[in-house]
Amino acid sequence: MSEQMVRVRVQIFGKVQGVFYRLSTQETAQAAGVKGWVRNVSDGSVEAVFEGNQTAVARVLQWCHDGPGQARVERVVTQNEPYSNRHDGFTVRTSSSA
Repeated sequence: MSEQMVRVRVQIFGKVQGVFYRLSTQETAQAAGVKGWVRNVSDGSVEAVFEGNQTAVARVLQWCHDGPGQARVERVVTQNEPYSNRHDGFTVRTSSSA
């Protein structure tokens, strides 16, 4: 039996911009086989969508609580969404207004 496929939207708060958080998230997601995207938000947070098998997405979500070495993560908010399977890979998107 194959593992359940999931989609999770996450917002990471703290010192997460200007510390290679997006690029590190992309590398972590790609290594885990997770698809989706990541971007900076104008309020200083980082937003991402992860899609993949439940174990791989959980691994990337766990990493988000620490992030890259220079980051200082204060809070991670997650929201489960319906799985869409519409991402070809994992991309870094341009910033968004909150």
